[in-house]
Amino acid sequence: MPRVDLRIFRARLTIRNIWCIRYPSGRRDDALEIMERSMTPPKSEERSIILRDIERIAEMQEVEELQKEVWGMSDRDIVPITQLVAAKAAGGVLIGAFEGDQMVGFVYGFVGYERGSLSLHSHMLAVRPAYQNRHLGYRLKLAQRDRALEQGITRITWTYDPLQSLNAHFNFGKLGVLADEYKINFYGEETSSFLHRNIGGTDRLWVTWLLESPRVKERLEHPITEKGLPREWETLSPLVRVGSDDAPVRGDLAESLARDAALIEIPGYIRQLQQDRPQLAAEWRQATRWAFTEALAAGYLVQEFYRSAGDDRPRGVYLLVAGKTLEDFLEH
Repeated sequence: MPRVDLRIFRARLTIRNIWCIRYPSGRRDDALEIMERSMTPPKSEERSIILRDIERIAEMQEVEELQKEVWGMSDRDIVPITQLVAAKAAGGVLIGAFEGDQMVGFVYGFVGYERGSLSLHSHMLAVRPAYQNRHLGYRLKLAQRDRALEQGITRITWTYDPLQSLNAHFNFGKLGVLADEYKINFYGEETSSFLHRNIGGTDRLWVTWLLESPRVKERLEHPITEKGLPREWETLSPLVRVGSDDAPVRGDLAESLARDAALIEIPGYIRQLQQDRPQLAAEWRQATRWAFTEALAAGYLVQEFYRSAGDDRPRGVYLLVAGKTLEDFLEH
């Protein structure tokens, strides 16, 4: 039996376990393309942050603390160490972003079973405030995608508040998710997090990331960066639009759902409304809840999100299409 050089073995093992973004193909040139795309131009502080699996209890304690720091959660609402340990042991994915010994972000998902197949449900992604706007969220999602594919899982799901325009752009514009489910008060009326207060409930859009679909591969190569709704959709009458006083204005349901596509507008600054005009934020929750539930019940699917262009009142708009299912996007 040939002798094994343990130094080489350890080196290879170390390289494999440090997550500096690897593309599912495992090819080094693909990895470099992802690195360049997710950090353009790559800054020295970004290159110093590595991504790797979280294994130690002490690191999971940091995950607990990050939940409190980033979302203002109480001990009652955080995901505890015991759950993280059990989920990882059963195939869950827990990846951290580290600058030296300090954890500056993480992504956590557990194995699920949806629509007759295994999935990974991405429950949390957090980045310390001082490290946001450094592409870490994007890098963490790519690492999570890589890990899921290694486990033979081709679908990741998660939820987010559809009134949060930055998250909507990240999910649809950069990652290429789709959505055909809307959850009313998914976490109850509110939680201890500041994100869930003064906004009329914890409604969530359930999104699906079809990891090996042509749509996702194309979106990772060419994310939506331009602002404004494509001209072909400008004549559509939105189910909900942003009024002159920032209040939601509902459209005619029959007219809005009479074509193969539909629009739902949202304000571009819901957090500001939560703080300064909570009643208006709650009105937006009720209006968009009506719009999404009616459209999805009528057979529409949420396909894109676009940001406003050339407007002194920032807003975003969802594009929903009729007659399509998630499986349609798996076809070439």
